Amino acid sequence: MKNAIADAALDQLFRAAHTAHGFLPEPVADATLHALHDLLKWAPTAFNSQPARFVFLRSAAAKERLKPTLSPSNVAQTMAAPVTVIVALDTRFFDHLPAQYPAYDARPLYAGNAALALATAQRNGTLQGGYLILAARALGLDCGPMSGFDAAAVDAAFFPDGQFKSNFLVNLGTADPARNYPRGPRLSFAEAAEIL
Repeated sequence: MKNAIADAALDQLFRAAHTAHGFLPEPVADATLHALHDLLKWAPTAFNSQPARFVFLRSAAAKERLKPTLSPSNVAQTMAAPVTVIVALDTRFFDHLPAQYPAYDARPLYAGNAALALATAQRNGTLQGGYLILAARALGLDCGPMSGFDAAAVDAAFFPDGQFKSNFLVNLGTADPARNYPRGPRLSFAEAAEIL
Protein backbone atom coordinates (compact mmCIF):
# COMPACT_ATOMS: atom_id res chain seq x y z
CA MET A 1 0.00 0.00 0.00
CA LYS A 2 1.24 3.50 -0.83
CA ASN A 3 1.56 6.18 1.84
CA ALA A 4 -1.50 8.33 2.41
CA ILE A 5 -1.15 11.94 1.31
CA ALA A 6 -0.78 14.62 3.97
CA ASP A 7 -3.75 15.77 6.02
CA ALA A 8 -3.41 19.29 4.62
CA ALA A 9 -3.93 17.91 1.11
CA LEU A 10 -6.92 15.84 2.24
CA ASP A 11 -8.38 18.97 3.84
CA GLN A 12 -7.92 20.96 0.62
CA LEU A 13 -9.45 18.25 -1.55
CA PHE A 14 -12.28 17.13 0.73
CA ARG A 15 -12.73 18.13 4.37
CA ALA A 16 -12.29 21.90 4.12
CA ALA A 17 -13.54 22.31 0.55
CA HIS A 18 -16.95 23.89 0.06
CA THR A 19 -19.12 24.47 -2.98
CA ALA A 20 -18.45 28.08 -3.98
CA HIS A 21 -21.57 30.24 -4.39
CA GLY A 22 -19.70 33.50 -5.00
CA PHE A 23 -16.31 34.49 -6.33
CA LEU A 24 -13.71 37.18 -5.82
CA PRO A 25 -12.57 39.06 -8.94
CA GLU A 26 -9.29 37.16 -9.26
CA PRO A 27 -8.49 35.79 -12.73
CA VAL A 28 -7.64 32.19 -13.53
CA ALA A 29 -4.68 31.96 -15.91
CA ASP A 30 -4.68 29.89 -19.08
CA ALA A 31 -1.69 28.00 -17.68
CA THR A 32 -3.83 26.94 -14.69
CA LEU A 33 -6.56 25.62 -16.98
CA HIS A 34 -3.98 23.65 -18.96
CA ALA A 35 -2.50 22.28 -15.72
CA LEU A 36 -6.01 21.34 -14.60
CA HIS A 37 -6.60 19.28 -17.72
CA ASP A 38 -3.12 17.79 -17.53
CA LEU A 39 -4.03 16.39 -14.10
CA LEU A 40 -7.56 15.16 -14.70
CA LYS A 41 -6.72 13.39 -17.97
CA TRP A 42 -4.74 10.72 -16.10
CA ALA A 43 -7.69 9.46 -14.04
CA PRO A 44 -9.36 6.21 -15.16
CA THR A 45 -12.22 5.79 -17.62
CA ALA A 46 -13.57 2.64 -19.28
CA PHE A 47 -11.24 1.55 -22.09
CA ASN A 48 -9.43 4.88 -21.52
CA SER A 49 -12.40 6.35 -23.38
CA GLN A 50 -12.18 9.91 -21.98
CA PRO A 51 -15.65 10.94 -23.25
CA ALA A 52 -15.80 14.28 -21.41
CA ARG A 53 -15.20 17.51 -23.28
CA PHE A 54 -14.49 20.73 -21.41
CA VAL A 55 -15.40 24.20 -22.63
CA PHE A 56 -13.86 26.91 -20.44
CA LEU A 57 -15.97 30.07 -20.60
CA ARG A 58 -14.09 33.17 -19.54
CA SER A 59 -14.95 36.00 -21.91
CA ALA A 60 -17.92 38.28 -21.29
CA ALA A 61 -19.34 37.25 -24.67
CA ALA A 62 -19.19 33.54 -23.81
CA LYS A 63 -20.77 34.13 -20.40
CA GLU A 64 -23.58 36.14 -22.04
CA ARG A 65 -24.29 33.19 -24.35
CA LEU A 66 -24.57 30.98 -21.28
CA LYS A 67 -26.58 33.39 -19.12
CA PRO A 68 -30.08 32.76 -20.58
CA THR A 69 -29.66 29.00 -20.08
CA LEU A 70 -29.07 29.29 -16.32
CA SER A 71 -31.58 28.84 -13.53
CA PRO A 72 -32.20 32.28 -11.97
CA SER A 73 -30.51 31.28 -8.71
CA ASN A 74 -27.29 30.44 -10.59
CA VAL A 75 -26.93 33.61 -12.68
CA ALA A 76 -25.09 35.86 -10.19
CA GLN A 77 -22.51 33.28 -9.12
CA THR A 78 -21.85 32.18 -12.69
CA MET A 79 -21.42 35.69 -14.02
CA ALA A 80 -19.07 36.49 -11.12
CA ALA A 81 -16.94 33.36 -11.58
CA PRO A 82 -13.71 33.97 -13.50
CA VAL A 83 -14.31 30.73 -15.44
CA THR A 84 -17.30 28.49 -15.99
CA VAL A 85 -16.67 25.03 -17.39
CA ILE A 86 -19.24 23.23 -19.49
CA VAL A 87 -18.58 19.57 -18.77
CA ALA A 88 -19.95 17.88 -21.87
CA LEU A 89 -20.04 14.38 -23.35
CA ASP A 90 -18.76 13.44 -26.77
CA THR A 91 -21.36 11.05 -28.17
CA ARG A 92 -18.74 9.77 -30.63
CA PHE A 93 -15.98 9.26 -28.06
CA PHE A 94 -15.48 5.77 -29.46
CA ASP A 95 -13.93 7.19 -32.64
CA HIS A 96 -10.82 7.88 -30.53
CA LEU A 97 -10.64 4.39 -29.00
CA PRO A 98 -8.24 2.88 -31.56
CA ALA A 99 -5.61 5.44 -30.52
CA GLN A 100 -6.58 5.71 -26.85
CA TYR A 101 -6.90 1.98 -26.17
CA PRO A 102 -4.67 0.13 -28.64
CA ALA A 103 -4.64 -3.06 -26.54
CA TYR A 104 -8.12 -4.00 -27.80
CA ASP A 105 -10.42 -2.79 -30.57
CA ALA A 106 -13.30 -1.58 -28.41
CA ARG A 107 -14.75 0.80 -31.00
CA PRO A 108 -17.21 -1.77 -32.47
CA LEU A 109 -18.77 -2.27 -29.02
CA TYR A 110 -20.05 1.30 -29.12
CA ALA A 111 -20.25 2.22 -32.80
CA GLY A 112 -23.21 -0.10 -33.34
CA ASN A 113 -24.89 0.37 -29.96
CA ALA A 114 -26.08 3.93 -29.32
CA ALA A 115 -27.60 3.09 -25.93
CA LEU A 116 -24.35 1.55 -24.64
CA ALA A 117 -22.33 4.44 -26.06
CA LEU A 118 -24.53 7.02 -24.34
CA ALA A 119 -24.51 5.17 -20.99
CA THR A 120 -20.72 4.83 -21.17
CA ALA A 121 -20.29 8.50 -22.09
CA GLN A 122 -22.57 9.63 -19.26
CA ARG A 123 -20.94 7.46 -16.61
CA ASN A 124 -17.34 8.10 -17.57
CA GLY A 125 -17.86 11.74 -18.54
CA THR A 126 -19.41 12.39 -15.13
CA LEU A 127 -16.42 10.69 -13.51
CA GLN A 128 -14.16 13.03 -15.46
CA GLY A 129 -16.18 16.00 -14.22
CA GLY A 130 -15.52 14.81 -10.68
CA TYR A 131 -11.84 14.49 -11.51
CA LEU A 132 -11.94 18.07 -12.78
CA ILE A 133 -13.25 19.26 -9.40
CA LEU A 134 -10.53 17.42 -7.50
CA ALA A 135 -7.80 18.61 -9.86
CA ALA A 136 -9.05 22.19 -9.55
CA ARG A 137 -9.02 21.98 -5.76
CA ALA A 138 -5.53 20.45 -5.87
CA LEU A 139 -4.38 23.50 -7.85
CA GLY A 140 -5.88 25.90 -5.31
CA LEU A 141 -9.11 26.76 -7.12
CA ASP A 142 -12.55 26.77 -5.57
CA CYS A 143 -15.39 25.07 -7.42
CA GLY A 144 -19.11 25.60 -7.76
CA PRO A 145 -20.55 22.60 -9.63
CA MET A 146 -24.19 22.92 -10.65
CA SER A 147 -26.91 21.29 -12.65
CA GLY A 148 -29.33 24.23 -12.58
CA PHE A 149 -29.39 25.04 -16.30
CA ASP A 150 -31.27 24.18 -19.46
CA ALA A 151 -29.11 21.53 -21.10
CA ALA A 152 -30.92 21.70 -24.44
CA ALA A 153 -30.36 25.46 -24.56
CA VAL A 154 -26.67 25.07 -23.70
CA ASP A 155 -26.32 22.45 -26.42
CA ALA A 156 -28.03 24.72 -28.96
CA ALA A 157 -25.79 27.65 -28.01
CA PHE A 158 -22.46 25.83 -27.80
CA PHE A 159 -22.81 22.45 -29.56
CA PRO A 160 -25.20 23.00 -32.47
CA ASP A 161 -23.92 20.01 -34.47
CA GLY A 162 -25.27 17.68 -31.75
CA GLN A 163 -22.14 15.60 -31.20
CA PHE A 164 -21.45 17.01 -27.72
CA LYS A 165 -24.10 17.04 -24.97
CA SER A 166 -23.81 19.18 -21.85
CA ASN A 167 -23.69 17.26 -18.58
CA PHE A 168 -23.12 19.86 -15.85
CA LEU A 169 -21.38 23.17 -15.18
CA VAL A 170 -18.54 24.05 -12.81
CA ASN A 171 -17.67 27.60 -11.80
CA LEU A 172 -13.97 28.06 -11.01
CA GLY A 173 -12.06 30.77 -9.18
CA THR A 174 -11.37 32.04 -5.68
CA ALA A 175 -14.46 31.74 -3.51
CA ASP A 176 -15.89 34.79 -1.81
CA PRO A 177 -16.05 33.60 1.83
CA ALA A 178 -18.99 35.92 2.49
CA ARG A 179 -21.06 33.82 0.07
CA ASN A 180 -20.25 30.42 1.61
CA TYR A 181 -23.16 28.49 3.05
CA PRO A 182 -22.70 26.59 6.32
CA ARG A 183 -21.36 23.09 5.79
CA GLY A 184 -24.15 20.58 5.31
CA PRO A 185 -24.12 17.29 7.21
CA ARG A 186 -22.92 14.10 5.60
CA LEU A 187 -24.26 10.58 5.92
CA SER A 188 -22.37 8.30 8.29
CA PHE A 189 -20.66 5.13 7.15
CA ALA A 190 -23.51 3.10 8.66
CA GLU A 191 -26.07 5.10 6.68
CA ALA A 192 -24.26 5.02 3.35
CA ALA A 193 -22.05 1.95 3.26
CA GLU A 194 -21.55 -1.61 4.37
CA ILE A 195 -18.76 -4.14 4.34
CA LEU A 196 -19.78 -7.62 3.24
